[in-house]
Amino acid sequence: MTPLAYLKQQLGAPPCEDALTAYQQWWATTGRALSETIDRWGTPTLRQHDRYGQRVDEILLPAGYTELVQEGYKHGVVWRVIEQQDWAASFALGYLTAYYDSGLYCPHTVSLSTAVPLLKYGTPALQERYLTPMLRRDGAAWQGATWMTEVGGGSDLGANVQTVAVPDGDAYRLTGAKYFCSNVRAELAVVAARPQGAPSGVRGLALFLAPRYREDGSLNFTIRRIKDKIGTRAVITGEVDLHESVGYLLGSAETGVYLILEVLNISRVANSVGSVALIQRALDEAESFAQGRIVFGKPLAEQPLMRTQLARWRDTLECAFALAWAPVRLLAEVWAQTPPYSPRYHLFRLLTHLAKYWTAEQAVQAAKWCMEAHGGAGVLEEYGVERLLREAMVLPIWEGGSHRQMLDALEAIQRRNAGALLLEHLAPYADPAELNEWRARLDAYLQQPPDAQEAHLETLIPPLAEWVARTLRRRAV
Repeated sequence: MTPLAYLKQQLGAPPCEDALTAYQQWWATTGRALSETIDRWGTPTLRQHDRYGQRVDEILLPAGYTELVQEGYKHGVVWRVIEQQDWAASFALGYLTAYYDSGLYCPHTVSLSTAVPLLKYGTPALQERYLTPMLRRDGAAWQGATWMTEVGGGSDLGANVQTVAVPDGDAYRLTGAKYFCSNVRAELAVVAARPQGAPSGVRGLALFLAPRYREDGSLNFTIRRIKDKIGTRAVITGEVDLHESVGYLLGSAETGVYLILEVLNISRVANSVGSVALIQRALDEAESFAQGRIVFGKPLAEQPLMRTQLARWRDTLECAFALAWAPVRLLAEVWAQTPPYSPRYHLFRLLTHLAKYWTAEQAVQAAKWCMEAHGGAGVLEEYGVERLLREAMVLPIWEGGSHRQMLDALEAIQRRNAGALLLEHLAPYADPAELNEWRARLDAYLQQPPDAQEAHLETLIPPLAEWVARTLRRRAV
């Protein structure tokens, strides 16, 4: 089944159907071949200096890369949100992208996660200068990036962000180093930094917009190196040095940590959508192979165990889609909110953490199973199945690992009453007995000491996420 056909099956009439049809056709005729070429190319080369010794930080890419990454921008993965507030259309386009190339969906995602805070918190002058070129549809759209992580890691931003922002007129000067910079060739980045004199911890962080070039055309930051990584070769990841780089404060410094989390939560929703797309791709690849592979006198797809496995993964795919699409719907409602947030926003947060956690973990297992279903052919690069596992392995790590999602989900339950909000949200289509069981289970869990709640979190979040997914699937049916 094509990804668009599956979207139609799950959503009825999908948003921007004409654009989705054209985009899928482009993938069939052009995109898949470009994607395979870029994956085989491997890690790109960084040329730091030109022949005269001037710093240029040019990334050497295979032919076709620009076309590959720009096609999604043409169809509206960013501009449909900014100009039309059509989140469903953006994520539907992202679903198609991730089905064919999970890594490619990262540049689109972080560009969206740059454009939205610029729309919400940027001055009109910043929007005119930097947001407008992000909305181009001519194959030359500016790209964004979201750079929070430093060498100490990303889970504890309050302790590990060492980048300092010093006021300089209507801007700031940023000095520090970002360690895991996805989409490092972007024209813009939103960056976490600590204003000079701000308190320690996450409350002292703020969000800044850093352009790639200064007004005089010189580099505003430099790329230390390009990273080799297990997969997702369509997104270029590197390390960046900020040397008194120009940065523009977004929102207020006092609410900076909330803006950082807004950025991350947009990307987490996209990560969930991309994870589901990869599950579908793994299922489609395994089912296609099993129908053509003859073992013990009949197609593998007709063998009893394989029939059971295929049916189980179809069920998992439907549950994962229902869970991933719930935050999409809620994000469309709450994205414009600013601190302090409404209860509806905290419900969105909890569902986002549950979806990001569960769908990413299922994507890894789906890719592994798909490889196993192919036998020896599954581990060979020439058939492309092993790539699914390479791509899937980063999904539980991006934008906060699985442990981070569980901890953030617990925080929303403990401090924002999000558990009760979730049960109320699910009540119209949940099994009443199951609903009461989870209400009692959450109440009992919260009676434990805080350390015990965290220590035993794996007994709560995984089954809760799966139950929510199955309940939401019931709503879809």
